[in-house]
Order: sequence, then structure tokens, then C-alpha cells
Amino acid sequence: MESAAFIAGMSAIGAGIAALAVIGGGIGTGNATAKAVESIAKQPDASGKIMTALIIGGALSEATAIYGFLLGLLLILMGVKG
Repeated sequence: MESAAFIAGMSAIGAGIAALAVIGGGIGTGNATAKAVESIAKQPDASGKIMTALIIGGALSEATAIYGFLLGLLLILMGVKG
């Protein structure tokens, strides 16, 4: 087996695994938004604190998804080059 083909194949598998981070980020952000809306519906007076926590948590969740996307993209580009 050629080493270039092996590296390309492993890079593709690694990129697929890194894509799970993107899926997890989307699911996490969706769950957090649902719970925030539910909490605001129960306690409208606390909406400011809930929104602040939602924005901070959403930013961290999306940052994780972006890191996974960049890692997958990097693996694909290295596999094509290698």
C-alpha cells in the first residue's frame, strides 16, 4: 500500500470524526436555546440573566463547532497534499 494513499484515507476518516464536533455544537446550541425560552416563559423577570447565560454558553458551543470544522478542513487539505 502506498503511504500517500494511506495518509489520504486516514485524513478522510479523521475529518469525518471531526465533523461530529460540528453536529454536537448544533445540538447543544439548540437544546440550550429551548431551555432558555422555557425558562423565560416560566420567569419573565429573570430574562436578562437567562439571556446573558444563553449568549455566553452559545458562544462557547459554537466555538467548539468551529474548531471541529477547522480541524476537519485541515485534515482534508493535508490528506490531499500528502
